[in-house]
Amino acid sequence: MLKVTNLSLQYGTRKLYDNVTISFTKGNCYGIIGANGAGKSTFLKLLSGEIESTTGHVELDPKERMSVLAQDQHKYDNETVLDTVLLGHKKLMDIRKEKDALYEKADFTDADGLRAAELEGEFAELGGWEAESDAETLLAGLGVPEEVFYEKMLDLDAKIKIKVLLAQALFGNPDVLLLDEPTNNLDYKSTQWLENFLLDFENTVLIVSHDRHFLNNVCTHICDVDRGHIKLYVGNYEFWYESSQLALKQAQDENKKSEQKVKELKEFIARFSANKSKSKQATSRKKLLEKIEITDIEPSSRRYPYLGFKPNREVGNDILFVEHLTKPGLFNDLTFSVNKNDKIAFLAENTLQITALFNILSGKDKDFTGKFKWGITTSQGFLMQDNKEYFQKEMSLIDWLRQYSKEDQTETFIRQYLGRVLFAGEEATKSCTVLSGGEKVRCILSKLMVECPNVLVFEDPTNHLDLESITSLNEGMTNFKGNILYSSHDRELLSTVANRIIKFNLDGTWEDRLSNYDDFMEKEAA
Repeated sequence: MLKVTNLSLQYGTRKLYDNVTISFTKGNCYGIIGANGAGKSTFLKLLSGEIESTTGHVELDPKERMSVLAQDQHKYDNETVLDTVLLGHKKLMDIRKEKDALYEKADFTDADGLRAAELEGEFAELGGWEAESDAETLLAGLGVPEEVFYEKMLDLDAKIKIKVLLAQALFGNPDVLLLDEPTNNLDYKSTQWLENFLLDFENTVLIVSHDRHFLNNVCTHICDVDRGHIKLYVGNYEFWYESSQLALKQAQDENKKSEQKVKELKEFIARFSANKSKSKQATSRKKLLEKIEITDIEPSSRRYPYLGFKPNREVGNDILFVEHLTKPGLFNDLTFSVNKNDKIAFLAENTLQITALFNILSGKDKDFTGKFKWGITTSQGFLMQDNKEYFQKEMSLIDWLRQYSKEDQTETFIRQYLGRVLFAGEEATKSCTVLSGGEKVRCILSKLMVECPNVLVFEDPTNHLDLESITSLNEGMTNFKGNILYSSHDRELLSTVANRIIKFNLDGTWEDRLSNYDDFMEKEAA
């Protein structure tokens, strides 16, 4: 068991955590959630001993081993891929090193023989003889090519390095596993493999992730880091979110009787706990949900932006025609048309293919052959990864958004839309040149709500956003009555919004299927 007692962490006058006491038990997977800056990753660093707390302590049985997903991609540059994975089990590697040094001695003594025999026993007990084959299995599962197993980490592409470091963390069946954003830059197949691995993992896991689909699939519990406290809830992210929103709605409804509120909460718990799944994690979660007391469900103090996109007019029958579009080195002869109600997700291993297409459709890129045409009834709103052009001039957020409001430029109207994306009060007066990545994305989203286009083109819109903003964006895109063309690494956004998939292949060819994302990926896997 991993136990935290009276833990506090203070930087100057700011208290990140205050008197946190919590236990993490074997067989459970804990998702660590919280707003940007709440201290999710810092909490993992406290647990691993990378940083020290102001007060309190962290306890782990001395016989148990903790493994942490390394964040420094250059730490093992001089090691081979296979040795990097094996170094995830330091004790095993120390034994192997000492054992090998003894056997290499020219003056091998009886005492050396006794020590070597002792080391051999420990080595075998820790699975040393199977270690290399186990490491190879992990690497293969995560999609690391066999031909790089004996190459130096220094020579690897960054995306392969990430997979190797993840294999290192998983290696050797650790008693406690700490994973900070493990799905970042993983492809679909590797993420699916990791999910299955964690569902079968019988020890303790703590995960920080912005991937709601991943948290929903693997977590038995959610740890909410909020205003200096960490509260533990049974269930996955979806259960936490919906139950907290229901409790918040009930708290705001002063006229509703307490008996009716209790009935609603009980029905909600029963509905969630009845969901069937074959996974061990979901079965465990179901049993835990059935034991939840009504008092365990509390409203969240987290703030969610409102992201509602309303088209200024209905699109006609002619929306977008793309004919024989070719961008040398990226895609060839791309031909498709957009129909009413289409919400198209674009997939690609090489994301430059999608960036190039969206730049062409926005008019930024003129270097292509073929043609495209937007329908005369369409108005397009773009959210691209490169948004620097919007934030060059020094001005307040009020003045920044006012530029894009054609009908009403009053401060009251502008503040209303800035407030929807959580720029209220003095926040609305700060300069647009000092915004973080997530704040810039929220500004662009407020611009689109003011402009009311009937076609949205989004390039990885969840990048830089926190879970609250991602959840709100997902709802806004799902409810949008116009057309959407988008790309994303967020599988929940892909699964719940798209009704058509266009996939670019590395050789420049492409596929166009009238299918949702889950059905598409199932056929791909088959």
